[in-house]
Amino acid sequence: MERWSRISLRSKITGVTVLMLTLGLLVSGIGTMAMLRQYVVQQVDSQLQIDAQSASNSYSAAALGQGTTAVVSSDYYVALYDEHGSLEDHTWRDVPRSELPILTAPLDLQTVMELDGKTMTLVDSAHDTEFLAVAVPLVISPQGTLGTLVMAVSLRPTENTMATYLTIFLGFGLGVVLVGALLTRLLVTTTFAPLREVERTAAAIADGDFSQRLGGATPNTEVGRLNRSLNTMLSRIDRLFKDRARTIDQMRRFVGDASHELRTPLVSVRGYAELYRMGALQAPEEIALAMERIEKEAIRMGGLVEDLLELARLDETKPLALAPVDLMPLARDAALDAMASSPGRTITVVTPIPAEIEDSTERPAIDLAHSTGEVPSAAAPGSKPDEPNQPAGGSVSFAGATLARLRTRKPRKADVTPPAPEQTPVTEPGTVQAVVMAEENKIRQIITNLMGNALRFSPTDSPVELEVAVDRRNQRASIAVIDHGEGIPPQIREKIFQRFWRADTSRARETGGSGLGLAIVASIVASHNGTVQVVDTPGGGATFRVWFPLACSPSAPQRVAPVITS
Repeated sequence: MERWSRISLRSKITGVTVLMLTLGLLVSGIGTMAMLRQYVVQQVDSQLQIDAQSASNSYSAAALGQGTTAVVSSDYYVALYDEHGSLEDHTWRDVPRSELPILTAPLDLQTVMELDGKTMTLVDSAHDTEFLAVAVPLVISPQGTLGTLVMAVSLRPTENTMATYLTIFLGFGLGVVLVGALLTRLLVTTTFAPLREVERTAAAIADGDFSQRLGGATPNTEVGRLNRSLNTMLSRIDRLFKDRARTIDQMRRFVGDASHELRTPLVSVRGYAELYRMGALQAPEEIALAMERIEKEAIRMGGLVEDLLELARLDETKPLALAPVDLMPLARDAALDAMASSPGRTITVVTPIPAEIEDSTERPAIDLAHSTGEVPSAAAPGSKPDEPNQPAGGSVSFAGATLARLRTRKPRKADVTPPAPEQTPVTEPGTVQAVVMAEENKIRQIITNLMGNALRFSPTDSPVELEVAVDRRNQRASIAVIDHGEGIPPQIREKIFQRFWRADTSRARETGGSGLGLAIVASIVASHNGTVQVVDTPGGGATFRVWFPLACSPSAPQRVAPVITS
């Protein structure tokens, strides 16, 4: 069994095929020869009985004087016996006695009558020649005395015919086996050529080259399907290894970032604590300042921990508390929150409207209760009753017009690529009903993170817009945060949503957090069956647009029924 296991698969298939072909030829040849011999012997037997009966009639007629003795072919051995079985006469007188058929039973008249013309098998004295013989009664004298006529024929011509057939069959059979072996070997070698390629590729992969791929096989064959499956598997393995290496790289980078982020506030907290312990802080205002710095550093560390905890919760893929959520009120709340945190900013909520309204010099009135209109704010001290109310230090407006006014400003970057046509939402005029199935707190967190990025990475005097739109054709709604800062280079747009990735590798506190905000956005959007994209803002800046399926869309996330346990 061990020796058989060491034989190659090609040799096994070739050997088994040749063995089965040989066995098939042998079985068919032996069966054909046996049936052919039986048929030939039956034909000889039938002809012998006919000729024996004819010779008996001729001899009987000649003995009674009614005719002449019939001439019998020399192929037959003819012998005459009296009624007691004594030999009277026979042919083949020039043939040696040892080559004549030997009777194995008495041929008296009674025995012949009992045989009733049945064929007997006789052999010569050397037992190398077989004869077929038949005994029939006949008249041997004019007085009507009965005797026996024995006629025999040699089966040597039949055996010669069988031997000739066997020689021809073996010759052709051997040729068929050789040709079959050659063709089988060629076919197996050709068919297994892709498998040898698989073997070589597997060896290369075992050596660490995961970029190897298989090819060359016909797709609709077994080997072709195997190659396709292996290529898919190798691609996934390669991708998993790359993802693993990238994740390890990100984790190492994150450890460095987190270490730096945590070390700085911890050093500050420790320093102020040592100053207090050493008695360096005596005045109440100094102690208050130290406590304030300790509190701020603790808040920074808490924010980092909260981001990590949020990502861990998102990874658990717990069922969401879904409910119909209108994006417009969330956009208004985010705008008000941003105005409160950045009083010098102009925050605008934008909804696309038809072109004829867009060209209007007056902005249409918007009813806040129905997601349109301007946001009234408390009158500033000293303002006149007939003047529009303005918030102190900043403004928030909700407009139905697009950003045509802002886009006419001098671009901050040259050759800004406008959004692709398919990224432009198709909306209906009038009130925007952007209702999606979502968890409201998660959507608010998305908007908060995107707004935080827009406020952090754009000039302090630059406006920020929130745009809510509905794509009825594709049954989806979007909310976009539009800034007019430096924008995001195309080569890093896919990286900014990766965890622990930061465009600024210096880890300066002024340029951002730990790189988890956009990763949280991407995780939340994915859990709601949505997508997030980044495009250039016309005139300079970046636009983060998040798409969600409408609540009536089949692709919208579904509520999960609560599990009731007894």
